[in-house]
Amino acid sequence: MKTEQDLKNSNPLLKEFQSLLDKDFKDRKLKENEVTSAIVTEITKNFVVVDCKAKMEGMIPIDEFKDNDELSKIKVGSKIEVYLERIESFKGEIVVSRDKARKLKAWKKMEKVFETQEEMTGYITGKVKGGFIANVEGLPCFMPSSQIDVRPLKKIDHLMNTPVKVIATRIDKNRGNVCVSRRAVLEKSKNAEISEALRNIKEGDIVDNAIVKATTDWGIFLDINGIDALLHVSDLSHGRVRKPADLVSIGQKIKVKITKIDEKTNRVSASVKALTEDPYDKIDKRYKIGEIYEGTVTKIMDYGCFVKIENGIEGLIHNSELDWTNRNIKPEKVLSVSQTIKFKIVNIDKEAKRISLSYKATTENPWDKLKDKVGEETKIKITNVTDKAIFGELVDLKLSGMLHYKEISYQENIEDLKKFKKNDVLNVKIIEIKDEKIRFSKRALEKDPLDWFKENKKKLGDIVTTRVHEVLKTGVKVSLDKDKQLIILIKKTDLAKETSDARPEVFSPGNALDAKITELDLKTRRVKLSVKAAQIDEEKSLIAKFGEGATKSGATLKGIFEKAIGKKKKKEK
Repeated sequence: MKTEQDLKNSNPLLKEFQSLLDKDFKDRKLKENEVTSAIVTEITKNFVVVDCKAKMEGMIPIDEFKDNDELSKIKVGSKIEVYLERIESFKGEIVVSRDKARKLKAWKKMEKVFETQEEMTGYITGKVKGGFIANVEGLPCFMPSSQIDVRPLKKIDHLMNTPVKVIATRIDKNRGNVCVSRRAVLEKSKNAEISEALRNIKEGDIVDNAIVKATTDWGIFLDINGIDALLHVSDLSHGRVRKPADLVSIGQKIKVKITKIDEKTNRVSASVKALTEDPYDKIDKRYKIGEIYEGTVTKIMDYGCFVKIENGIEGLIHNSELDWTNRNIKPEKVLSVSQTIKFKIVNIDKEAKRISLSYKATTENPWDKLKDKVGEETKIKITNVTDKAIFGELVDLKLSGMLHYKEISYQENIEDLKKFKKNDVLNVKIIEIKDEKIRFSKRALEKDPLDWFKENKKKLGDIVTTRVHEVLKTGVKVSLDKDKQLIILIKKTDLAKETSDARPEVFSPGNALDAKITELDLKTRRVKLSVKAAQIDEEKSLIAKFGEGATKSGATLKGIFEKAIGKKKKKEK
């Protein structure tokens, strides 16, 4: 049986045809993953058949020709570009794509126009998260929501599937992603118009017909011959403006002065107050610090009140300048908007354009009445009781002060605070007035127990006889006077010369104790007594004058000797 090769060798015509075919394929320079030309040979219901000058014809799905209605534009014999994926698949067929050829061509064009920022035509075909899909030259691109227009759009139905001009803003070759912007085209066109319009104006020009486009709390947007301009709230008036909307309305024409033109951003700033003279220039000639004038309250804030002095000039009355008795009073409790008041000028700052005023300076100062009342008895009404003091208000002058717990009684017991409550009326003495602060004392109305030292002519170093008032673990409290008003603690270390004898528990209330005054300062109210020091002094005295009856009362060294001798005699008997 003859093989295919034998038949070729035996048939000269077949051999010649094979040679011509091999030569034809050799001349065809087909490469995979590139775009090549093809001729349409047949259009069926599902495929478009094309001849790429390969061993066989390629078949492209009909769906790849539906974009831009391309199917109606081609016919048998039409020349089109296709993308050659495989010259021969595992089935022996050629694999080509019209869609990939179109996208590859669009990608190469996109890379070129990205460098030149050339405008292209695209179609917004759908919405995705964060933006939209735009088909540009057959290439799907992403358009962020912020890049569809110069202003946020609530609806974009009028832009769907209609031709729009875009510019490529970012290309990612690795991922094959492209971002486009319609806003950049609109801004480019707008900037060109603005640049042309800006040639007709300059800084310092006065415009009579600036149109109000919009108002905000911080300014007004104007249309000046087609150019957007900003009139900041601080440039509306030399005085304080609460809301720009209170002065102008949308569509109103106003007169302004061009104060700044930024050529880089094409932003224009305008001013109304620049058309008038600054009232602060000669303010020091019209108003003097320390003088009293009249004005109208225009605004009340948490920190104070603003007062209109004249057109374009306002001053501030701080909370601390509203009332003599309460530095933190709420302004609305003292003044109201539109109220005409008298005020004193405290300070004028021309550079900062600030004027400080005082309302309380025009009223009677209750502190002046209190200057000479230090040391006088008065009545206070308790307004608050804290953990360390009582705060009260003078019944006649409504001024507040403090009564510290140590000033309630000479015992200086913090528990005394529990005896008082809010709204109680107390008799006290004013002991200090400083920096508009008052200190009261209740015990100052009573006799000072420390006067006992003056009355009995006792001084530092004297020996005094005391009575045990209370026994504590840390020492012994003793009383010096009969009424037991002067109570002093003798510490454990001062109870005896010998450490073994310095035990508080050996004493009982009522016992007599001789002690030495080792510290006495009536101003600071510091008094210190020591039995130990008295014993040391008495011991020295006994040694010098033994047997002469050096002591007469109390637990002295001689008494201890006599008791010790007596006990020994009893034991001997």
